[in-house]
Amino acid sequence: MTDLTQRTIAELRDGFAAREFSATEVVRDYLGAIEAARELNAYIVETPEKALAMAAASDERLARSEAGPLEGVPLGIKDLFCTEGDHAQAASHILDGFKPTYESTVTTNLWADGAVMLGKLNMDEFAMGSSNETSHYGPVVNPWRSNASNAPLVPGGSSGGSAAAVAAQLCAGATGTDTGGSIRQPAAFAGIVGVKPTYGRCSRWGIIAFASSLDQAGPLARTVRDSAILLRSMASVDEKDTTSADIPVPDYEAAIGESVRGLRIGVPREYRMEGMPDEVDVIWERGKDWLREAGAEIVDISMPHTKYALPAYYIVAPAEASSNLARYDGVRYGLRAPGEDVTAMYEKTRSAGFGKEVKRRVLIGTYVLSAGYYDAYYLRAQKVRALIKRDFEVAFDAGVDAILTPVTPTAAFGVASKSLSSPIEMYLNDIFTVTVNMAGLPGIAVPAGLDGDGLPLGLQVIARPFDESMLFRVGQVIEEAAGRFTPQRWW
Repeated sequence: MTDLTQRTIAELRDGFAAREFSATEVVRDYLGAIEAARELNAYIVETPEKALAMAAASDERLARSEAGPLEGVPLGIKDLFCTEGDHAQAASHILDGFKPTYESTVTTNLWADGAVMLGKLNMDEFAMGSSNETSHYGPVVNPWRSNASNAPLVPGGSSGGSAAAVAAQLCAGATGTDTGGSIRQPAAFAGIVGVKPTYGRCSRWGIIAFASSLDQAGPLARTVRDSAILLRSMASVDEKDTTSADIPVPDYEAAIGESVRGLRIGVPREYRMEGMPDEVDVIWERGKDWLREAGAEIVDISMPHTKYALPAYYIVAPAEASSNLARYDGVRYGLRAPGEDVTAMYEKTRSAGFGKEVKRRVLIGTYVLSAGYYDAYYLRAQKVRALIKRDFEVAFDAGVDAILTPVTPTAAFGVASKSLSSPIEMYLNDIFTVTVNMAGLPGIAVPAGLDGDGLPLGLQVIARPFDESMLFRVGQVIEEAAGRFTPQRWW
């Protein structure tokens, strides 16, 4: 770990402009850091040759004073994003050997702005998980350790590799996807910033689908400012994605440092869950105090349908997953298990290729969409989803500018400490985050403090649709008050 790998994206940008170092020097330092940290299992595939070639091209543009907004900045890319000619398997055995011949829109945008790819990051298989333990390539280890134990901790999921790599300074920033909290929860567990933009803000084209009405790409970074810089490059309208919103992308970085004086910050009483650790509540109270001291007004609000969000989500998401994952059959690409006929080949391929959690969700999704159960489950869940969205609309219509909640009900837990065969406890990790996806809203996770064991806890800010600038405005206040957190190096 060197001085260059410790620099934020904003600091790298300034350093490049001042000719303090080259993009190639930065990339070489990151490649060395990655090599020294392989026990974290954050990267599935490293791409050093590609990274050095991209860095050399960045150095040429820097020399010509033609630098893009992310010129020379080394990023890690979640394995869910298709990158031309590189491994893109959603951390699943069923996509063995798949190397797409096309580039996702989000990564296309990043490369156009001068960013450099260090490799593909580990994740829960098909983004289904909250601990990064469902990956075909093994679990990611959180760079944080408890003061009370050296036992390995999970980094959260599904963007666990992204969170671990950013926190351990194995990339300057990373891409992630968030279907029910898969950017914000791992960001909180790793003590970094994670942004789930409004549904439609970033194109989904070229991102392997989990649940199409919920999935949204977003950045993970060390600071609020860095996340704003990344999101501006990632976001765009895209004619290849019909759900992409044709709304101008603002300069998110301009919102950093704007006063929150006079803003009304809502605090939903339903998010104070029974059995929630006192430390989470203390951090939440502290966040209210920070915003109050900065001039914001804290107001109590009610979101009565919150308690239905998790069960509704775990009907809608598996239903969409069962449809999206039907294409993986061993015929066109990926794994193929031999069978005596085509039906047997389908069955054996899917049985061998999908992990337990993916199979579970496909079965649940197929069940709730089946004749006789569609109305009882899927249709009812969609009605609940509309009510959850309405709860937020009522709050914002009443003059609330943003909403403040915890991100997770606990800090990071131990690897293999929650039974994957009994998923309910694992699903409860998403209790504060799924509402944002169900309503299609933007949310940010910002580190807010450490628990008694020295592990990071985060606060979540939720804003109106396409008002990501509000997230950065409020998030910066929390970051300045809480400070930044870095794990002690043990790897």
